[in-house]
Amino acid sequence: MRLAMIGSGYVGLVSGACFSEMGNRVICVDIDEKKVEKLRQGIVPIFEPGLDKMIKRNLEKGNIEFTTDIAYAVRNSDIIFIAVGTPQSEDGSADLNHVLKAAESIGQYMDHEMIVVDKSTVPVGTADKVRAVIERKLKERYPDGAPFGFDVVSNPEFLKEGDAIADFMKPDRVIVGANSEKSMRIMKELYRPFTLNHERFIAMDVRSAELTKYAANAMLATKISFINEISRIAEALGADINKVRIGIGSDRRIGYHFIYPGVGYGGSCFPKDVRALEKMALEADIEPEIIRAVQRVNHTQRYYFLNKIVSRFGDDLSQRVFAVWGLAFKPQTDDMREAPSITIINELTKRGATINAYDPEAMDNAKGFWLKGNDKVNYFDNKYDALNGADAMILITEWKEFRSPDFYEMKKRLKNPVIFDGRNQYNREFLKEFGFEYYQIGVRG
Repeated sequence: MRLAMIGSGYVGLVSGACFSEMGNRVICVDIDEKKVEKLRQGIVPIFEPGLDKMIKRNLEKGNIEFTTDIAYAVRNSDIIFIAVGTPQSEDGSADLNHVLKAAESIGQYMDHEMIVVDKSTVPVGTADKVRAVIERKLKERYPDGAPFGFDVVSNPEFLKEGDAIADFMKPDRVIVGANSEKSMRIMKELYRPFTLNHERFIAMDVRSAELTKYAANAMLATKISFINEISRIAEALGADINKVRIGIGSDRRIGYHFIYPGVGYGGSCFPKDVRALEKMALEADIEPEIIRAVQRVNHTQRYYFLNKIVSRFGDDLSQRVFAVWGLAFKPQTDDMREAPSITIINELTKRGATINAYDPEAMDNAKGFWLKGNDKVNYFDNKYDALNGADAMILITEWKEFRSPDFYEMKKRLKNPVIFDGRNQYNREFLKEFGFEYYQIGVRG
């Protein structure tokens, strides 16, 4: 099929690459000329395992191309995906300016029957707004009525950063909301190669599809905040959250996914989407009590962890050096949007501390944007070098290379054998045998 992606960010690139892998002809559009030129050379601006190889392979086959010419993309595609950003507005709602601008361009250049797909995470009712914008532009061009039709469908993405290729190629589910049987049939055919082994295609109306994305992210965020709140209770009562987690996760109705205690969720999706869902609820005169609590617990969890460090070393940290392992909001990505590391590092440096930071992928983003200007942060190319002379090691992101480190080497390099584990990665008793002072989430020190 002939496809186009408006937006060559995370969702647009992964979706475009995976569709092209199945033999579709895909045109990816972006307004950033430098980014497009690099993509034409197979240089991918984001870190996502396997994405660069897939794009290079399909560039060579001619299955995917990159352009800044949106008119070309619209006129040479039959299904066009809107995959632009929907950043958070000041009031917490999703900013639809980029989505509606894309809709204007589609209406301006559309010259044949098309399916327009909302791939971006958008509030309920956005498809109606997209349709209205396209119809307005078509009416300007064809006062007596356009000689072709179009349909707007919702196809929310459910991609996990760090595992997005696998998520797309072997999806848990493909959700499509459409009000036309013909559009639904075409979308089902488009996704058929990805669902051959097991039927994963779920058809529904447009508004239900739009809400499903927000509800899914809110549910996962709720599980994270729930286990983090239980971790505080466990610590206060002298219980061990690691044992409690195993006990409740063994119940199939609960399961083990997303009940790992930690320093809270971050990233581009959960914080933004939970806030947007809260805003949608309020606009519908619904009081989103659970959703508000989820956000409150997530915010305070970072300070709960921070207070462990301050309680151990005092509020004046001007003579202290801390090694921080992990800056990205999760492993297998360089994304630092709303990462807990930002809050923790900034709060420590406000108290005078110096930070020796290491992350396998996110340090350029930290230096160039998220921690830019914080001259109390030093960056190291090796996790052990970051430990030299540090008063303690603080683990924030659970990268695989942090799971089984050389504890003899760590103890030798640290000024004090102290570890603050924000992901409960290590065995408490094992570290005590090494002579470490070890602090976890949800366990008394």
